[in-house]
Amino acid sequence: MAVEKYGLRAAPPQGWRLSIDRRATPAGIVPDGVAPRLQGLAPESVEPNGEVMHPILHACTLDLPAQRGDFGSGVVDLLGSEDIFISLIEYGSDVADQGLFADQGMPRLAPSQFGPARLQRPLPGRSASQHFFSVGGRAFCLFTVIGSHSRRMGTVPRAAAVVRGFGVTDRRTMVRRGEMS
Repeated sequence: MAVEKYGLRAAPPQGWRLSIDRRATPAGIVPDGVAPRLQGLAPESVEPNGEVMHPILHACTLDLPAQRGDFGSGVVDLLGSEDIFISLIEYGSDVADQGLFADQGMPRLAPSQFGPARLQRPLPGRSASQHFFSVGGRAFCLFTVIGSHSRRMGTVPRAAAVVRGFGVTDRRTMVRRGEMS
Protein backbone atom coordinates (compact mmCIF):
# COMPACT_ATOMS: atom_id res chain seq x y z
CA MET A 1 0.00 0.00 0.00
CA ALA A 2 1.41 3.38 -1.01
CA VAL A 3 1.71 6.15 1.56
CA GLU A 4 2.32 9.83 0.79
CA LYS A 5 2.91 12.59 3.36
CA TYR A 6 4.94 15.80 3.50
CA GLY A 7 6.07 15.35 -0.11
CA LEU A 8 7.48 11.84 0.48
CA ARG A 9 6.01 8.69 -1.10
CA ALA A 10 6.69 5.00 -0.52
CA ALA A 11 5.07 1.73 -1.49
CA PRO A 12 7.00 -1.06 0.24
CA PRO A 13 6.17 -4.72 -0.39
CA GLN A 14 3.63 -6.55 1.73
CA GLY A 15 4.93 -7.28 5.21
CA TRP A 16 6.97 -4.07 5.52
CA ARG A 17 6.03 -1.40 8.07
CA LEU A 18 6.11 2.23 7.03
CA SER A 19 5.95 5.55 8.85
CA ILE A 20 6.22 9.12 7.57
CA ASP A 21 6.29 11.69 10.37
CA ARG A 22 7.78 15.07 11.19
CA ARG A 23 10.52 15.30 13.76
CA ALA A 24 13.03 17.88 14.86
CA THR A 25 16.06 18.25 12.61
CA PRO A 26 19.06 16.47 14.16
CA ALA A 27 21.23 18.90 16.12
CA GLY A 28 24.17 20.50 14.40
CA ILE A 29 22.82 20.34 10.84
CA VAL A 30 20.78 23.55 10.60
CA PRO A 31 23.02 26.52 11.39
CA ASP A 32 21.98 28.73 14.31
CA GLY A 33 20.16 31.86 13.25
CA VAL A 34 18.82 30.54 9.93
CA ALA A 35 15.26 31.79 9.76
CA PRO A 36 12.60 29.12 9.09
CA ARG A 37 11.38 31.00 6.02
CA LEU A 38 14.87 30.69 4.54
CA GLN A 39 14.72 26.95 5.06
CA GLY A 40 11.68 26.68 2.81
CA LEU A 41 9.42 25.54 5.59
CA ALA A 42 5.72 25.98 5.97
CA PRO A 43 4.82 27.74 9.25
CA GLU A 44 3.30 24.53 10.64
CA SER A 45 6.69 22.79 10.39
CA VAL A 46 8.22 25.16 12.95
CA GLU A 47 7.45 24.47 16.60
CA PRO A 48 6.61 27.41 18.94
CA ASN A 49 10.09 27.07 20.47
CA GLY A 50 11.60 27.65 17.00
CA GLU A 51 12.60 24.01 16.52
CA VAL A 52 12.46 23.01 12.85
CA MET A 53 10.41 19.95 11.96
CA HIS A 54 11.28 17.94 8.82
CA PRO A 55 9.79 14.75 7.38
CA ILE A 56 11.35 11.39 8.22
CA LEU A 57 10.36 8.18 6.46
CA HIS A 58 11.01 4.85 8.16
CA ALA A 59 10.53 1.50 6.44
CA CYS A 60 11.28 -1.79 8.18
CA THR A 61 10.65 -5.51 7.97
CA LEU A 62 9.82 -5.42 11.71
CA ASP A 63 7.15 -3.52 13.62
CA LEU A 64 8.23 0.08 14.22
CA PRO A 65 8.13 0.96 17.92
CA ALA A 66 6.47 4.30 18.70
CA GLN A 67 9.64 5.43 20.47
CA ARG A 68 12.57 5.16 18.06
CA GLY A 69 15.41 7.34 16.91
CA ASP A 70 15.67 9.00 13.53
CA PHE A 71 18.49 6.61 12.61
CA GLY A 72 16.74 3.58 14.06
CA SER A 73 17.81 3.39 17.69
CA GLY A 74 15.30 1.14 19.38
CA VAL A 75 14.81 -0.80 16.12
CA VAL A 76 18.17 -1.79 14.59
CA ASP A 77 19.25 -3.71 17.70
CA LEU A 78 16.17 -5.95 17.16
CA LEU A 79 16.94 -6.85 13.53
CA GLY A 80 17.25 -10.52 12.68
CA SER A 81 19.63 -11.73 9.99
CA GLU A 82 17.09 -11.15 7.17
CA ASP A 83 15.65 -7.88 8.50
CA ILE A 84 16.11 -4.38 7.06
CA PHE A 85 15.61 -0.86 8.44
CA ILE A 86 15.58 2.19 6.15
CA SER A 87 15.45 5.84 7.21
CA LEU A 88 15.02 8.76 4.80
CA ILE A 89 15.58 12.00 6.70
CA GLU A 90 15.02 15.46 5.22
CA TYR A 91 17.36 18.28 6.24
CA GLY A 92 15.65 21.16 4.40
CA SER A 93 16.08 23.22 1.27
CA ASP A 94 18.62 25.66 2.74
CA VAL A 95 21.38 23.00 2.54
CA ALA A 96 20.17 21.29 -0.66
CA ASP A 97 22.45 20.95 -3.68
CA GLN A 98 25.62 21.96 -1.84
CA GLY A 99 28.43 20.50 0.25
CA LEU A 100 27.48 17.22 1.87
CA PHE A 101 24.17 17.29 -0.05
CA ALA A 102 25.63 18.06 -3.53
CA ASP A 103 24.95 14.58 -4.99
CA GLN A 104 21.71 14.54 -6.97
CA GLY A 105 18.97 11.92 -6.99
CA MET A 106 17.94 9.02 -4.81
CA PRO A 107 20.97 6.75 -4.26
CA ARG A 108 21.10 3.23 -5.67
CA LEU A 109 22.04 0.75 -2.98
CA ALA A 110 24.67 -1.93 -3.59
CA PRO A 111 26.14 -4.58 -1.24
CA SER A 112 29.61 -3.00 -1.57
CA GLN A 113 28.31 0.18 0.15
CA PHE A 114 27.51 -1.64 3.41
CA GLY A 115 29.83 -2.19 6.32
CA PRO A 116 29.74 -2.80 10.09
CA ALA A 117 31.75 0.39 10.75
CA ARG A 118 29.00 2.52 9.19
CA LEU A 119 26.69 2.06 12.16
CA GLN A 120 26.41 4.87 14.71
CA ARG A 121 27.35 2.37 17.40
CA PRO A 122 28.73 -1.15 16.88
CA LEU A 123 26.13 -3.93 16.80
CA PRO A 124 27.37 -7.48 16.24
CA GLY A 125 26.68 -8.78 12.73
CA ARG A 126 24.78 -5.69 11.52
CA SER A 127 25.84 -3.57 8.55
CA ALA A 128 24.83 -0.11 7.34
CA SER A 129 25.04 2.34 4.46
CA GLN A 130 24.61 6.12 4.58
CA HIS A 131 24.14 8.55 1.68
CA PHE A 132 23.65 12.33 1.63
CA PHE A 133 22.01 13.84 -1.47
CA SER A 134 19.42 16.28 -2.83
CA VAL A 135 16.26 15.79 -4.86
CA GLY A 136 14.23 18.66 -6.30
CA GLY A 137 15.77 21.31 -4.07
CA ARG A 138 15.38 19.23 -0.87
CA ALA A 139 18.32 17.71 1.09
CA PHE A 140 18.23 14.17 2.50
CA CYS A 141 20.13 11.40 4.24
CA LEU A 142 19.34 7.78 3.39
CA PHE A 143 20.46 5.45 6.18
CA THR A 144 19.95 1.71 5.74
CA VAL A 145 20.74 -1.08 8.21
CA ILE A 146 20.66 -4.79 7.43
CA GLY A 147 20.56 -7.51 10.07
CA SER A 148 23.55 -9.48 8.80
CA HIS A 149 26.65 -8.21 7.04
CA SER A 150 27.45 -11.74 5.87
CA ARG A 151 24.02 -11.96 4.15
CA ARG A 152 24.20 -8.55 2.46
CA MET A 153 24.22 -10.05 -1.06
CA GLY A 154 20.64 -11.23 -0.44
CA THR A 155 19.25 -8.46 1.77
CA VAL A 156 20.65 -5.34 0.06
CA PRO A 157 18.76 -6.02 -3.22
CA ARG A 158 15.54 -6.19 -1.18
CA ALA A 159 16.39 -2.85 0.47
CA ALA A 160 17.31 -1.35 -2.91
CA ALA A 161 13.92 -2.34 -4.34
CA VAL A 162 12.15 -0.51 -1.51
CA VAL A 163 14.31 2.61 -1.97
CA ARG A 164 13.61 2.58 -5.75
CA GLY A 165 9.93 2.93 -4.79
CA PHE A 166 10.53 6.12 -2.79
CA GLY A 167 9.37 9.39 -4.32
CA VAL A 168 10.08 13.00 -3.42
CA THR A 169 7.92 15.94 -4.49
CA ASP A 170 10.20 18.77 -5.55
CA ARG A 171 10.37 22.00 -3.55
CA ARG A 172 8.80 24.11 -6.34
CA THR A 173 5.69 21.89 -6.40
CA MET A 174 5.49 21.92 -2.61
CA VAL A 175 5.60 25.73 -2.61
CA ARG A 176 2.93 25.89 -5.32
CA ARG A 177 0.68 23.61 -3.21
CA GLY A 178 1.26 25.75 -0.10
CA GLU A 179 3.07 22.91 1.71
CA MET A 180 6.34 24.91 1.88
CA SER A 181 6.94 28.62 1.85
